[in-house]
Amino acid sequence: MIDFWLAAGLLLLVALSFLLIPVLRSRRAQLEEDRTALNVALYQERVAELQTQQEEGVLDAAQMDAGRAEAARELLADTEGVAAPRVSRLGKPAPLLAAILVPVLGLGLYLHFGASDKVELTREFAQAPQSMEEMTRRLERAVAAQPDSAEALYFLGRTYMTQDRPADAAKVFEKTVNLAGRQPELLGQWAQAQYFADGKQWSEKTQALTDEALKADPKEVTSLGLLGIAAFEGQRYQEAIDYWNRLLEQLPPEDQSRIALQGGIARATEKLLASGGKVAPAPVAKAGALLKVQVDLAADLKAKVQPGDSVFIFARATSGPPAPLAAKRLTVADLPATVELGDADAMMPQLKLSNFPEVQLVARISRAGKPTAGEWIGRSQPLASSTTAPQTLTIDSPDK
Repeated sequence: MIDFWLAAGLLLLVALSFLLIPVLRSRRAQLEEDRTALNVALYQERVAELQTQQEEGVLDAAQMDAGRAEAARELLADTEGVAAPRVSRLGKPAPLLAAILVPVLGLGLYLHFGASDKVELTREFAQAPQSMEEMTRRLERAVAAQPDSAEALYFLGRTYMTQDRPADAAKVFEKTVNLAGRQPELLGQWAQAQYFADGKQWSEKTQALTDEALKADPKEVTSLGLLGIAAFEGQRYQEAIDYWNRLLEQLPPEDQSRIALQGGIARATEKLLASGGKVAPAPVAKAGALLKVQVDLAADLKAKVQPGDSVFIFARATSGPPAPLAAKRLTVADLPATVELGDADAMMPQLKLSNFPEVQLVARISRAGKPTAGEWIGRSQPLASSTTAPQTLTIDSPDK
C-alpha cells in the first residue's frame, strides 16, 4: 500500500499546486507594488529636495529642470518591467481554504467509497499464507470486504471445518446457501457442519438438509458420508455399510479417502457380526449394455479399398439422437475384426447404449478419416441394446 499512498500524495501535490500558484503570484505582485511605491516616494523626496535648493538660490531654473528630469528617468528605470497589478475576485482566503479542503475531502471520500481494503487483500492473496491461521484471517477480511461473495463464504466455511469450528462453519454455510441457492453440495456441507456443531447429535434440521441434498443429487458425497457416520454412531451398522458403499462407488480409484472409507465399512461389518447380525449383500449393479460385433468387407470391395483407409464401427439409437452411442476405429488392414461396443465406449456420458432400448450397428469406410462421411458402409437391422449374442456386420454398399 505504500506505493499507492505515495502516488496519491503526488497527485494531491499536483492538485494543490493549481490552487496555491495564484496565491504565490499575488504575493509576488504585492512585492512588486511595494517596490514601485518606494521608488515613487524616493522620486517625490528628490523633487522636494531640488525645490528647496532652488528656493535657497543654490539652483537656477535650468538646473532645477535638469534635476527633475534626471529623477524622472531614474524612476522610469526602476519601474521598468513591472507588470500591471492584477485584480483577484476570489482574494487570498479562498485558494487557501480550498487547498485545505481538497485533501481532507478527497481522503474522506476515498475512505468511504474507495476499495483500499480490497487492494490490500489482493496483495495478500498473491502470496502464499504462512499458516492456517493467517489464511483464516485473510478469508475473514475477504468476507467482510465482499459480504455477497458466495465463493469467499464457502472457502471460509471449509477452513472453519478444518480448524474444528463447526458452529462457525454452519453459520457461514447457511449464508452461502442463501446467496448461491440450495445446491446439493452446499446443503451437504451445511448438514455436516450442523451435525458436528450439535455435538454429533442427529437433528431434524440435519435430516432435512441431507434429504434435500440427496433428492436433488443421489450421489452427493458429503451427505452419503455424513449419513454413514450418523448411522455408525447410532449403532445402525447395516445402514452405515450401505451409505458408505454408495459413497465408495462415487470415488475415483486413486482417491486416498477410499482407504479410510473401506476401513469404516470393515469396522461396521465387525460390529454388526459381533452383535449377532448378518451383513446384507450389496445390491448388484446393473450391467451396462455390451454388443459384440464381427465386421468384415464384402468380397467385391476388397480390390477397391486401401489398407490404410479408416473403418468406423458404431452403434446409434434407432429412435433418438443421431450421434453415435459407442464407437471404435480400425483400418481396412484390420478386417475382418471382432469389436465390443459398450457403455464404456460412450461418446458422451448421457448417451450410453443402456439408456436406449433399440440400436442399429453401422460400419463405415472413410479414406478422409471422417466418421460422418465415407465411401462404403454396412448397416444392421435394429436390435435390442441388451443383446448378448454376437452380431455380424458386412460393409457392402456405397455410402450415400
